[in-house]
Amino acid sequence: MARDNVETHFMEAVGALQAGPARDPDLPIAEGSRLTGRHCLELYEHQVGSRLLDIAARLLRERGEGFYTIGSAGHEGNAGVAAAVRTTDPALLHYRSGAFYLTRSAAAGRLPEEGLRDVLLGLTASSEEPIAGGRHKVFGHPDLAVIPQTSTIASHLPRAVGVAFAIERARKLGVPCPWPADAIAVCSFGDASVNHASALTGFNTAAYGSYQGLPLPILFVCEDNGLGISVRTPSGWIGAAHHPRLAYFHADGTDVVDVYDTAVRAVEHVRTKRAPALLHLKTVRLMGHAGSDVESSYRTKREIQADLARDPLIATAARLVGAGLTTPEDLLRRYEISREYVLRMALETARRPRLSSARQIMAPLAPRRPAEVARAVVRAAGPSARERAFNGSLPEREGPLTVSQAINRALADALAAHPEMLVFGEDVGRKGGVYGVTRGLQKRFGAGRVFDTLLDEQAILGLALGSGLSGMLPVPEIQYLAYLHNALDQIRGEASTLSFFSQGAYRNPMVVRVASYAYQKGFGGHFHNDNSVAALRDIPGVIIASPARPDDAAAMLRTCLAAARVDGSVCVFLEPIALYTTRDLFEKGDNGWLAPYPPPSRWEETHVPVGRARSYGDGRDLTIVTFGNGVRMSLRAAVRLTAEGHGCRVLDLRWLSPLPVEDLLHAAELTGKVLIADETRRSGGVSEAVMAELLDAGFDGPIARVTSQDSFIPLGDASAHVLLSETDIEDAARKLLG
Repeated sequence: MARDNVETHFMEAVGALQAGPARDPDLPIAEGSRLTGRHCLELYEHQVGSRLLDIAARLLRERGEGFYTIGSAGHEGNAGVAAAVRTTDPALLHYRSGAFYLTRSAAAGRLPEEGLRDVLLGLTASSEEPIAGGRHKVFGHPDLAVIPQTSTIASHLPRAVGVAFAIERARKLGVPCPWPADAIAVCSFGDASVNHASALTGFNTAAYGSYQGLPLPILFVCEDNGLGISVRTPSGWIGAAHHPRLAYFHADGTDVVDVYDTAVRAVEHVRTKRAPALLHLKTVRLMGHAGSDVESSYRTKREIQADLARDPLIATAARLVGAGLTTPEDLLRRYEISREYVLRMALETARRPRLSSARQIMAPLAPRRPAEVARAVVRAAGPSARERAFNGSLPEREGPLTVSQAINRALADALAAHPEMLVFGEDVGRKGGVYGVTRGLQKRFGAGRVFDTLLDEQAILGLALGSGLSGMLPVPEIQYLAYLHNALDQIRGEASTLSFFSQGAYRNPMVVRVASYAYQKGFGGHFHNDNSVAALRDIPGVIIASPARPDDAAAMLRTCLAAARVDGSVCVFLEPIALYTTRDLFEKGDNGWLAPYPPPSRWEETHVPVGRARSYGDGRDLTIVTFGNGVRMSLRAAVRLTAEGHGCRVLDLRWLSPLPVEDLLHAAELTGKVLIADETRRSGGVSEAVMAELLDAGFDGPIARVTSQDSFIPLGDASAHVLLSETDIEDAARKLLG
């Protein structure tokens, strides 16, 4: 492979170095440094390995055998960060972390070629790659505590804060954690990413917690090369804009000695004080953003040459030669040997197996083990523990409960049974939630397990992501469905991808409770009455539960918690606000919307598996398919239709993803006619998917749907003009029935 100007400049510069007097390799490489000459030699080898991986990536791309060329050239100083932390410190790395990864791999006792092969297999999308299995090129390995990140445009920072939080919270609660009690979280990112909202969330959440005395041992590492692809970061911006509550450390990112010594100080601060810090490394970017990037279109020749002059490999070579630890000739000879070896290995990995079927690709996406989930559902705290949790008043003795009460009791039961479970969000602690769903839980289980967070949905979900990854069972609350959209990428880009891109080696089990839908009385506006779930439904692998009845709410919550524990599932639990305190079904005082809370001895028989619907009635003329608030409206409409001589049944989907297709088809075939009553919007709503499933399965009976309008929900009584109503359901049913 021909050498480009970066490689040519490196070889010329190294060849021109002048050797200094010999020094003991076990002494510091420089006066005042903690890095020995021997250790510096090792780091240099990892830096060279990282550079050669970038060259190999371009060779593979030229041959059509490689699929990723965003490299680490110019950032190889991060080898010094890897050397300053422990191999057991969880690391969430961005895509220019080649030298960090190789350094950690070697520090963990692996052979040098193992780390190189890991990365090469990722470049060639081989199914033998150890973390993503060919699904993406990422830095990650379960044996190295390197957690794969696929976006790295700052969306991983809230999760990293969650990991740091969980390290301390697990120790405080005395529950198992995959990281040592004195571990710190390490999170790296580029300078352009600092301006991203999710980065600001990460910094602010860490600072917010630290300000209140909450231990948060996280080291943020900003590798600042001054560019976000082609957009310049203003000189001095990172130093000027860093959060004032974060301890700030700065190093020349092209000098591995300065990086190492500064990183050691930063790590000591974080590890001993259990407080967050920002390590700012001023680096350069060589070889462009990626293989297809033509730097000359937006950078001057002088700028490119200035970065070449600060090549970190040359800087490390100069340190070694100046200390008399090696010679220019020896470095160049070893470079040529390594180059030939890495490029040959690259061509060999290009011949390794790749993913060959949709089934193989999707295997780690959303594992479903329903039998194991069913067994996990029945796990409850012992009788005495339950008595203590409920202050002697067990919920099965209370009589019929509302939806809100059923969820509250199910959460209490789960907290009593699972010491690693956390419930948190805005107002969930002392207040017990805006709607009282978590009322009393903090008092019974303590502020260490039920607590309020800052008002930032990204922060809430980030805490959940990091906690789930670290052995906890997080149950975050998002106060309203509309608020979830503020932070949806934490579910779409972070939560749902982790198992997929780590082949299940890393998981982030969580159950996200969301106060949902419309129809609130006396309270309105689209931010508190939102009926949009389309953005959730297209996220692969996510379970979406939508209970309507109190008994279903408790049972389905237990299912979600069990699926999170057993399969690592990411569950979104949509709670219909308007039904929280509903008591009656047909007439005032009939208490038809209440349900008793079953004791643990009946949890097995009342278990609601993921993807199973609930049927009401035995009519043979029409099936009304619905969910959420639509269940109550459809049941009321069905009674009036029955009085007119029409036999109706109502099918509550209960699960919006995966849809209960088998139950749907069975109910449709029983009547031959289907009406879908969908409280979400006509465009992008649930009804579209239901109709598609029926048609795909060959159902040839009449199908109709009635939905809410494609509108935001206005304030007050005006909402009735755009939301699905009982009258809409009745009119559509009569039309379909003829």
